[in-house]
Amino acid sequence: MSGTARPDEIRKFDALAARWWDPRGPMAPLHAMNPLRCGWIAERLAPGGDLSGLRILDVGCGAGLAAEALARRGAEVTAIDASVEALAVARQHAEGSGLPIDYRCAPPEALEGEWDAVVSLEVVEHVDHRPDFLRALAARTRPGGAVFLSTLNRTPRSFVMAKLGAEYVFRLLARGTHDWRKFVSPAELGAELRQVGLRVTDIAGMSFSPIERRWKATRDVGINYILMARRD
Repeated sequence: MSGTARPDEIRKFDALAARWWDPRGPMAPLHAMNPLRCGWIAERLAPGGDLSGLRILDVGCGAGLAAEALARRGAEVTAIDASVEALAVARQHAEGSGLPIDYRCAPPEALEGEWDAVVSLEVVEHVDHRPDFLRALAARTRPGGAVFLSTLNRTPRSFVMAKLGAEYVFRLLARGTHDWRKFVSPAELGAELRQVGLRVTDIAGMSFSPIERRWKATRDVGINYILMARRD
């Protein structure tokens, strides 16, 4: 593997691969967040969220939570990751679900071709050389197509809630899952996207409602957020 993937991050997610699809396991927060993320993306790509006929590239797909959700909506999904173990689990799960997802062990920098949409969820906070990574995503997006990113804002509140709270107090995530210094504000990310030819057209916060027991799109981008950027 080459490009912007970090070897320490690859090893970390290799170790989690076997329990990726356990909704109460170490990836429980992603399971809970996935309906919101994929629904938000689908609504912006097609009326009613029907993705039939659209080609989508999922970068940093892990064991396939988002890839499968998008494929079930009709998209033709190519999904890539640097974790060999996670991809093995992804392929096995997709075969059992009857979903024809094209899984590849490759960095976006090594791909050829363009897709209608490129999705990279909870990934940019784990890569090296973020501008190079974003440039690779832009290169894989057709003119007029869209890039979708979800990540964590670098704020005091995200340090308390997403780092200390999630990893050390409530143990929702394994310790060391995140490096708060690699979180990125919407302003910083938007500027970096403009540098590679992408224009942010929509953004929403993602907040957990303890009353409804689900994640909701909000105007609060202080911790988790998701955005859409167009390639002109």
